[in-house]
Amino acid sequence: MTITLNIGPHQFKRPVIMGILNVTPDSFSDGGSYVSHEQALARVEQMLKEGADIIDVGGESTRPGAADVSLTEELQRTVGVIKAIKQRFDCLVSIDTNKAQVMQQAVEAGADIINDVCALTNPGALEVAADSGVPVCIMHMQGKPRSMQANPQYDNVVSEVITYLKQRVESCVAAGIVESNIIVDPGFGFGKTLDHNFQLLAQLNEFKQLGLPILAGVSRKSMFGKLLGKSPDSLMAASVAGAVLAAQQGAHIFRVHDVQETADALNVYSKVQMSK
Repeated sequence: MTITLNIGPHQFKRPVIMGILNVTPDSFSDGGSYVSHEQALARVEQMLKEGADIIDVGGESTRPGAADVSLTEELQRTVGVIKAIKQRFDCLVSIDTNKAQVMQQAVEAGADIINDVCALTNPGALEVAADSGVPVCIMHMQGKPRSMQANPQYDNVVSEVITYLKQRVESCVAAGIVESNIIVDPGFGFGKTLDHNFQLLAQLNEFKQLGLPILAGVSRKSMFGKLLGKSPDSLMAASVAGAVLAAQQGAHIFRVHDVQETADALNVYSKVQMSK
């Protein structure tokens, strides 16, 4: 099944690269690297040159055990950066947040997409997303970010995640979000064990039944670190391999740290697919 991804005036029929910009001091891989506007804009420019289609701005770490960030602090971290990116670059920006007020102010600042690890379940999020009219990415997570890895359990992780996302899509549509504006994310690493994550990756094609674009966020995830016994900053090769495997299984959007390497690998994959 071929899905065309429409975001504003942009139309994609190929793998889409979402470059990660964490304006946080404590994200698991690149925390503290891009906290100033100058650092953030330099990183955006680099990612765009390397092949990023979307810049995903996040102001709160969702790694297990991370400290909570106040609304005021998250707004200070993200809104100004989004404005600066949109002023300097002609690119798509997504806001990675689960707070309704951050979503609203980010969209007002120019954000083109809302990317929510809580699938618009927090107070006011569904309403703000519907009113904004921008595409939304809804992710599955078992539990809460701070404790999600304590003891995640499923009878069948793939079917349960699909069922959850199907229910959230229905809630989004009922709230007034156009179904074609919805992107689904199985939530690799969010309330899943090592085996759960690899089961999801192996059966990602099952998510095609939702009929919506699939986002795969496997970049530098602990599923690779635990398997290989490596730290996050040593997982580029594994992350790129994960992206290609996800593409083979039907993923459309790839949220990554290593933009150039992932873009190169996916370009090779796409050329092979077109040559069949």
